[in-house]
Amino acid sequence: MQQLNLFLAFFRVGIFGYGGGPSSIPLVHNEVVKKYKWMSDDEFADILALGNSLPGPIATKMAGYIGYRVSGLLGMINAVLATILPTIVLIIILLTFLNNFRDLAWVNGMTQAVVPVVGVMLAVLTYDFLKKSQGSLGYLLTILLGSGSLILIEGIGIHPGIIIAALLLFALLKPMKKTKNDVTKEQSKESTL
Repeated sequence: MQQLNLFLAFFRVGIFGYGGGPSSIPLVHNEVVKKYKWMSDDEFADILALGNSLPGPIATKMAGYIGYRVSGLLGMINAVLATILPTIVLIIILLTFLNNFRDLAWVNGMTQAVVPVVGVMLAVLTYDFLKKSQGSLGYLLTILLGSGSLILIEGIGIHPGIIIAALLLFALLKPMKKTKNDVTKEQSKESTL
């Protein structure tokens, strides 16, 4: 049953992820986090960040990792095939159809109408990530990181993978602050000794 659910989840992503990786990310999130609850929002955000920093299509990278995590090697193969199979079939059908009727106004309108829908889906996902970041990082740091990343990516032209790698490196190397919970645990260990 797990393999069937994995196939159906990523098959739906493959069918409805019209426009490539950016449009498929909210769909993967919906299937993996909300519907099947294979991981939390935070885990999904981590996978998305790491997936974006690696070369290749994001949908297949995420499908491969999530499939492997849910059901091992067979799950990985299953999820990747489910993700690419609709694309292969649809690209052949759609390109044949669009090529035959590309001069018709309604065909042009149909292909252009998809763009705002994908934009809205990405905006909703971005808003959700900003809310979660604000909760864990705080309002000021979230705004600084978001606007700084925007300037570096769009203004200067730095690849997002470089920014993500730099932030991951910073997070690994910075000294951790002790929380009240950590201090309480240390005091409790000292009192038992």
